Amino acid sequence: MLVPMEFREVVRRRRMVRRFGPDPVPPEVVDRMLGHAVRAPSAGFTQGWSFLVLDTPADRERFWAATTPASSPRDMSAWLDGMRTAPVLIVVLASKAAYLGRYAEPDKGWTDAEESRWPVPYWHVDAGMASLLLLQTAVDEGLGACFFGIGRGERPAFAAEFGVPPAWEPTGVVAVGHPAPGGPAGSPSRRPRKALDEVVHRGSW
Repeated sequence: MLVPMEFREVVRRRRMVRRFGPDPVPPEVVDRMLGHAVRAPSAGFTQGWSFLVLDTPADRERFWAATTPASSPRDMSAWLDGMRTAPVLIVVLASKAAYLGRYAEPDKGWTDAEESRWPVPYWHVDAGMASLLLLQTAVDEGLGACFFGIGRGERPAFAAEFGVPPAWEPTGVVAVGHPAPGGPAGSPSRRPRKALDEVVHRGSW
């Protein structure tokens, strides 16, 4: 039986894994990941997120066929070769309409669903928080995961392939599986992590 890690160890070990082994991810583990994801905070408790789970070879192949660009300014072949080994893909989607509608309800005090009231798109902020909980739970389960996006040009094909309603937009995708050696190196291999005193400002900038 897997022994859960201390939270600080989960945070320390989290990294983007870009190649996965052949072992499957048990459905109950995926369910635990999703159960944690929906505990993320959301503005107005809107919970305007949805999760599309692709855990069969056919569905994953449909995903890659719909979302792989026909051309790219940089060579993505090594990245794709690694990421296509993930046995589970979880597409995290957000609904802007859900948030605009929620804040037009009486307890929020706005009388319309005007998007310009929002200083930042909290529908994607909240979906990003849910995505981080997916990533952290994967580590806690002894798995690896990677968050990546779907290109703007490929989004219509993705939505058509999987029947995604127009109100829902993908924030990103979490690939999950057992880490395997040999995946493409990520940006942390080329850039150092910034020190706290470079990014933390106390009292004023």
